[in-house]
Parts: sequence; structure tokens; C-alpha cells
Amino acid sequence: MVVTSRDHALDGAEENIVQVNHGKEGQLKRMSSGDKVLFYAAKKTYSQKELCQCFVALAILTDDTIFQYEVSANFKPYRRKAEYKKVNELEIRPFIDRLAFIKNKEKWGFIFRTGCFEINKHDFDLIEEQMHK
Repeated sequence: MVVTSRDHALDGAEENIVQVNHGKEGQLKRMSSGDKVLFYAAKKTYSQKELCQCFVALAILTDDTIFQYEVSANFKPYRRKAEYKKVNELEIRPFIDRLAFIKNKEKWGFIFRTGCFEINKHDFDLIEEQMHK
């Protein structure tokens, strides 16, 4: 699970790349070719406060190469190549009680503060299935 803004997730889909935690390399090293990655967007736009609170994208990593890309002289994020699947956005609120990775249902947003984390197969499959409807 990658946590980002909706606009950044859609930018990644357009470029067929996965970028995590503002371009840090560490989490990308834990991923492998063939891994599926869900994107949860708390906000619609990175620089704004308007909430999204939806799963917005799904990608499959296509190789094991991590590369650095120069966005500007001061920003060179690490990325991985991915193939994005056509899915529908899915609001999280109706599913909070059914997701085991959310331990505290009252403070459900807390886990998303980590930026990137692994979830169990059951939860992933539930989200993916609903995104294909």
C-alpha cells in the first residue's frame, strides 16, 4: 500500500512508475517484480487540503530495477517501473470494519501516516475486487 495524493498517484499511472515517500529508495527495495501495489489517497491534490479518502490506483511492478529520475536539480526521486491496471476509485469508509490491517477502527487513518506498508492478502483481494466493479 502506497499512501499519496490522488494527483500524484495518477501522475505515476501516466508515467508507469511507482514512487514512494517523496522519492525515498528504502521502501522500493522491499518490493519485487510482480508485486501488486495499491494507492490510497488521503487528499485529492498534494498541495491542497481537500480530502479524497479513496483507493485510487493499482499497479504491478514489472521488474526489479530501482532507478533515480531527475525532476529538478534539487529533486531526484527513486522509482520503479510498473503496469497500472484499469480500476475504479473506491471510498475507504464503507470498508473500514472489514479491513484487518486497520486495527483501530476509530482512528483508522493512523496507519496511513507511514506512507507505505504491506497488507494481508485477504484485505488486498477485497479492495482489488471492489475496484474492478
